[in-house]
Amino acid sequence: MKRNRTSPSALSRRAVVGGAALAAFTATGVASGTAEAASAEETWEPVPIPEQVPVTEYQVPVSGGGSLWCWDTGGDGEAVILLHPGSGSGESWPYQQPVLAGAGMRVIGYSRRGAYNSVAGTKAEADTASGDLNTLADHLGLERFHLCGSAAGGPVSLEYALSYEDRLHSLTVSGSIMGIMDTEYLELTSALQPDPFGDMPVDFKELGPSYRGGDRDGVAAWLEINSRARTSDAFAQSPAHTITWSALETLTLPVQLITGDADLYSPPSVMRLNAGHLHDVETHVVREAGHNPHWEQPAAWNRLLLHFVRRHHGGRS
Repeated sequence: MKRNRTSPSALSRRAVVGGAALAAFTATGVASGTAEAASAEETWEPVPIPEQVPVTEYQVPVSGGGSLWCWDTGGDGEAVILLHPGSGSGESWPYQQPVLAGAGMRVIGYSRRGAYNSVAGTKAEADTASGDLNTLADHLGLERFHLCGSAAGGPVSLEYALSYEDRLHSLTVSGSIMGIMDTEYLELTSALQPDPFGDMPVDFKELGPSYRGGDRDGVAAWLEINSRARTSDAFAQSPAHTITWSALETLTLPVQLITGDADLYSPPSVMRLNAGHLHDVETHVVREAGHNPHWEQPAAWNRLLLHFVRRHHGGRS
């Protein structure tokens, strides 16, 4: 097993709209901590959502009369598919879309069945969520790609890796309890979410206190996406696999786990516990972030993703 590496990240949010996030990236930046040290004293200043690059939109047909709303920046670069959290949709990636595309990647986001702009179809005839993803990849002509799942997108990404591992260059799972069904793990995650946790406001559960206190406009934008994320025809799809620690141990592809230091669902200790069951894994903790570090601290998160996929460019290293 590769040694797990935990690296705190502290780039200013200002970097996400300019070149600083990419300029700070070097081949050894994350491992050495050079970029973090250089920016440790920067003041966190919230920024508006950056201008998006042009995309092509699709409605991709899936079984049972459903369809998946998808956007695609196109281009000749390696593809990365972004899987949204349960609190969001294909709209959840405005801080990633222009940065990843500007770095030369083909960036693809979509809404799963019953999420914004997608059609759930008939539950009895629906494929699994990972099966839908494979249909989407076929529709877009992707042979291999990088996959990144956030929160509830994490279990879908892991199911996909368990079914179609050879189709992936790499897998990133961010801020996710990962859908693991071992009894010991279910007891642990249940203890982290005691009643009345489920009744608390969604932004309290999913956004860290530093972000909620420091970027009220950002919270409002996140809540706006959340408010239209789920449609009336949404339903839970059957799993393709039972995700267990022993199942994770069968994966050999490069996996990156990211979490926020204030994640109430998957704090750093839980992330490290899961990392211990992966063959080729590295771990990272994003400072001053909760369950959605890609939204709360996008400059740091984008840099981690770019560094990881570039090291696994064209396949496994």
